Amino acid sequence: MGGCNTKDNIAEPKKAGGSNQSAFKSADELVDFNTFFTASNKSALKECMTEEIWNEYKDMKCASGVSFKTVIFSGIKNTDSGIGAYSGSHDSYKTFNKLFDKIIQNYHGHAPDAKHVSNMSSEGLENTEFSEEDAAMIISTRIRVGRNLDGFPLGPGVSEEQRKQIMATVVEAAETFEGDLKGTFYPLEGMDAKVQQQLIDDHFLFKEGDRFLEACNCNREWPSGRGIFHNDAKTFLVWVNEEDQLRIISMQKGAGIAETFDRLCRAAAHIETKCKFAHDDHYGYITSCPTNLGTAMRGSVHIKLPKLAKNKAVFNKIADEYFVQIRGIHGEHTETDDGIFDISNRRRLGRSEKELVQDMINGVKALIAAEKLEK
Repeated sequence: MGGCNTKDNIAEPKKAGGSNQSAFKSADELVDFNTFFTASNKSALKECMTEEIWNEYKDMKCASGVSFKTVIFSGIKNTDSGIGAYSGSHDSYKTFNKLFDKIIQNYHGHAPDAKHVSNMSSEGLENTEFSEEDAAMIISTRIRVGRNLDGFPLGPGVSEEQRKQIMATVVEAAETFEGDLKGTFYPLEGMDAKVQQQLIDDHFLFKEGDRFLEACNCNREWPSGRGIFHNDAKTFLVWVNEEDQLRIISMQKGAGIAETFDRLCRAAAHIETKCKFAHDDHYGYITSCPTNLGTAMRGSVHIKLPKLAKNKAVFNKIADEYFVQIRGIHGEHTETDDGIFDISNRRRLGRSEKELVQDMINGVKALIAAEKLEK
């Protein structure tokens, strides 16, 4: 969704901002509420922000020093934003709650007094085995979570020194990974050209953030304090200081959803032996984009469903029943002409990580069963 980096931000040539940007040059230029939005704006920010909210918060900063103007600038600068607001810190969600509560309730259905319970454990997952015939339909499995360190501002507010502290903490954790998690950390700054090309070829290297992240200050001092870890088997990655401070990714070929999730859980738990992730019992894990709050998880399966692709009514009915979303394999809003789809969890906040993986397992199995019934 435009305005929150929900797709994997893999390295590719930079594109120009285009005509989807307003004339505002900086957050400091935000003065007159009546000039902020045009008819073309369809963002959650436009829907949820009122002049009363603007007047209350316009001169305020959160506890980490991130201004309300910075929080909302990306959604005003980029007229095609889907959400349009980025939190500058854990405290931003509370300081500017009159805006964020509305965005969160509209997007997640999560009320201001609702609770979130996390469960990063694969133990007790059900129905995880796939027959050889069914497994042959699944190309790959990938599950990732976003995490931020407790006590630090989020991307729009973190300083270069803090970013380097965060990276050092992750490096310390990475150096003590064992077994299937053991691997190598690569800082982006000063990266060897050969290493860089290999990471691009492996689809591991993340690029500088897009214009949405640029507008909320996430791209400052690039590439200082950014880096990538991957294990020797190339089934586990950690991105450091992209949109969120950590993006922890587990992946493999084939149908091993439970195995992929278990690797992710073990890795995240090990990192937390060296630091604490920002979390509370209302928002769950804290992220800069409100769409990722809660689990900050996206689990996806690339699967071949050429017959079901022709029966959108059944396809969509199953997706709705199991709370999964269907995309083409080239990302959000893409179509597919080869019958290969990306199936992922739709919910993030109000349900645990384990529950969302169970949704995905059940949804994928239901889709496979439906595919086999199609003529």
